Amino acid sequence: MTEREQGITDVTKRNDNFEVTADQQAHFRDEGFILFEDCLSATELDTLQGGCAAAMSNVEARMDAAGTDVSGINHRGKRYFEAAHPDDFSSLRDVYFGSLAATIVKATLGPDAYLFLGQYTVKCGDVGLAFSWHQDSAYVGFPHPPTINLWCALDDMSVENGTLYLLPYSRAGTREWVPHRLDPKTNDLTGYFGDDPGDPLEVSAGTVLAFSSTVFHRSGPNRTPAMRRAITIEYTKHPLINPESGEQLLWAIPFLADGKTDNCPYISTDSPASEC
Repeated sequence: MTEREQGITDVTKRNDNFEVTADQQAHFRDEGFILFEDCLSATELDTLQGGCAAAMSNVEARMDAAGTDVSGINHRGKRYFEAAHPDDFSSLRDVYFGSLAATIVKATLGPDAYLFLGQYTVKCGDVGLAFSWHQDSAYVGFPHPPTINLWCALDDMSVENGTLYLLPYSRAGTREWVPHRLDPKTNDLTGYFGDDPGDPLEVSAGTVLAFSSTVFHRSGPNRTPAMRRAITIEYTKHPLINPESGEQLLWAIPFLADGKTDNCPYISTDSPASEC
C-alpha cells in the first residue's frame, strides 16, 4: 500500500539537517499529525528497544504481587503499557531531550514544552489485543491544551502485527476532545463510533509519528508470532493540573523554554544541545 493510498503524504527521512518544513507544519494544523519515516538513528532505535524488556518485566512484577493477569489496560502475555521515567531509564534521556525531539516539538507544540510521559506499548505475538478508537486527551480526563505525542515504531509495523490507524481531522469531524465511553471488558476508552476504518501506518522500525492528543487513533490485534513494540513520548505546553483536585497529572519535566533546553534537568547547560 502506498503512502497516498494510506492518506499519509507528509514523510521525511532523517539526515544531518533534520527539519520540519512549512508544508509539514501546515499538514499538522490541518490534519493533526506528521509522519517522519526512518528518522531515528540506529543508536536511538537500539536505546529505545533496549528499555522495552525491562518495562515489560516491571508490569509483570506488579501483576505477580497483586495475584492478577490484568492491571488497568495491561493484559499479561497480550498487551503492555508501561511508563519509562528518565530517572529509572537513564538511557532514554538522550532521546526524550535530544535534538530530534526538540525540533519536532518546537514545530508542533511551540517553544515551551515539558515532558509529560514516556510509555512503552507492546502487543505480544499471536494474541496481542486491539486498542479502540480514542484520543489521548480522553485519558487526561479534564480540559487542557492539546499535547504532542511522538510515537516511535520499534519494530516494522504492518496491519498484520497491529499497527496504528489514524483518523485525520478532516474525516473525524472534530479536532476537539470529545466524551469517551469505558469498555468494561478491556478498560479501554472509546470515542469514535463511525464507519471510517482510518489509515494504517505500515512503516519501518525507526519511524516517528508526531500527532496531537485530539487525533483519533486505534490499533489492531497482532496476528504475527513476533512482538510489536513502540514507545510514545508525550509533551505538554505546561504542567497539567487537575482543576478539581489541584494535583499535577503525571510528569512535568522542563524541556524547552523559549526554544532552548537550558532549564532541562537532564541536559548540561555547557552542552551544545542547550541551543536547539
